[in-house]
This record gives sequence, C-alpha cells and structure tokens, in this order.
Amino acid sequence: MADRADKARWTSPLRRRRGPGWAEQTPTWRAARPALIADTLKRASARPSGNWFVMGASRDVRPGRPYGRTVGGVEVVLWRSPAGELRAGPGACPHLGAPLRDSRVVCGTLVCHWHGLALDGSAFAGWQPYPAHDDGVLVWVRLDAVGGEEPSERPVVPARPAPGSGVDAVFTVVGRCEPQDVVANRLDPWHGSWFHPYSFVDLTVVREPGGDEGAGDDAFEVEVSFRVAGRLVVPVRAEFTAPEPRTVVMRITDGEGATSVVETHATPLTAADAEQPRTAVIEAVVAASDRPGFALARAAAPVLRPLMRQTAGRLWRDDLAYAERRWELRSTGRFPG
Repeated sequence: MADRADKARWTSPLRRRRGPGWAEQTPTWRAARPALIADTLKRASARPSGNWFVMGASRDVRPGRPYGRTVGGVEVVLWRSPAGELRAGPGACPHLGAPLRDSRVVCGTLVCHWHGLALDGSAFAGWQPYPAHDDGVLVWVRLDAVGGEEPSERPVVPARPAPGSGVDAVFTVVGRCEPQDVVANRLDPWHGSWFHPYSFVDLTVVREPGGDEGAGDDAFEVEVSFRVAGRLVVPVRAEFTAPEPRTVVMRITDGEGATSVVETHATPLTAADAEQPRTAVIEAVVAASDRPGFALARAAAPVLRPLMRQTAGRLWRDDLAYAERRWELRSTGRFPG
C-alpha cells in the first residue's frame, strides 16, 4: 500500500515550456552592467584563499600512481600513502630534476624513474613537501610562494550535499586567460539564455549582489529553466557566490535538485607575469535529490559521470571563448579590467 501511495504522489520534475525565440528574448545588456560585474569581481578577489589551489579530482590521484600539474609556474606532484592519505611536493626530483609525475609509487613511496631516489613525503635534500587537502571531491595544494597571502590550515571548501547523498563529476579544460576572466564569466549570469540557448530558458536575475563583504550576502540569485530536450525543461532557483578569489559556486536553492552545486575553480597554470597565461577550469558538479529513486542514480554514478562531464564541456566550449576574449581585450588595452 505504501509503495502505491508513493507512486501516486510522484510528480515529474519536467515541465513543457516553449519560451521566447532566441531573438525574441528581452535584452539583458542594460542589467549586465560592467561596473556591477567588476565590483563583484573585485570583492571576490579580495577574499582570502589561504594560498590553496585546486589540482584536480580526488579520483585522479589513484593509489600507486603519481599525479602532476603545474600551478602558477610551479611543478607539483601528488600521490597517496598506503593508507590513502594525500601527499604533495615539488614536481622535480631533487637529484637531477626528473619529472616526478612520470615516476612510480611503490608502497606509498614516490620512486624517481631516472635513478631510483625515493621520497616518502618528508623533506629530503632541499625537497620540501607542500600542504595538501582531499575534500572527497577535489584535491588541493597550498603554494604560499604563488598565492602570496596569509596561509590557512585548510582551503575554502564550499558547502555541498551531505557526503554519500549525491553524484559528483569533475570536468577540466584549459584556456588562454587568467583566473579572473573565468570568474568574471561566472559572475555574469545575464549571458545564460543568450549565449547558451541549448541549456537555459527564461533566465532571470531576481537579486543582485548587495555589496556586503560576506560572500553569503554578495550573491546573484536567478530563476532559470534547464533545457532537457525540446520544450522539456526543469525550472529552479539558484544563487551564484564567490567564496574566494578563484572559485564561483552555483547552488540550487529551490526546485528539483535543491542543494546541488556546481563549483567552478580557476587554477593558474602559468606564473603571474607570463605573456601567454593559461588557466585550468576545474568544475565540480555535485548533484543531489530527495526523490526516492535517486539512489539508482548514485548506483549508476560511473555511467552518469561521463554524461555530466559532456554537459559541462558543451557549456565551457562557449564560456572559455568568453573568458579568452575578455583576456585578449584586457591585454591589448581595448577593454578595462
């Protein structure tokens, strides 16, 4: 009887909505004021990061294999101890500079593939470990020389659905721009249904940042319908916040998938004075739902993750062009920033 009652109460999250044609939308350029976006970006840039940078997905750092990335012009290598603890340090071997990202991990020890020098994660011959943090979805490294701020013990990790209650996927793409260009893209929600009509319908900004220093009050709130197929959409309310200089979080606050988050992290790959800057966009999607059937989605996570990454990739094909164009205009003095 209870099962039949649950089925009777079930409602589809999908709605049929035609929406205006692309050219029939209400223009948003007046609302997307450059000064408002710039001021919000400036406040985000002033928030502390503690010198922490996102390296990639937690599942990228597998037992027995090192994982490397260059951050701010600094080579970094990550690996795991036999107990799964995250370890990090400079990516060049202190002996003759071999790339440790190409080496091997043997019983939790990083062994250089050039001459067999072994590193257990403690200081050795001028090689100093870096603080690292695994939040269960992403891995972070603290680089004080790159960040230049007061260091903190832990990174600013956004609030997420309860562990084990969601399905997460991480998408990474690299572009020719600086982190601020990626963040500025995310702090411009008005471009959503104009630039991404294949994903968003009827996007309306219902609240703008108030200018308070706290990230919780300095938010964009939007009502938007995510396009599923044709006229089928899922309407939600969401907010965008920037808890630290290189992160923007979109959180669904009402509607299907409430508490789900999309975290966009912008990690600089090149040094601050590089003529051709490169930035990694590392986007973590943590989807959750209170529907009884969502347990099936969690069980099917290995199948869903590639689809989630494909969806993120389609959006970032356009948004990275936006960020790169912004950098190009700034770097040639054709647009302030």
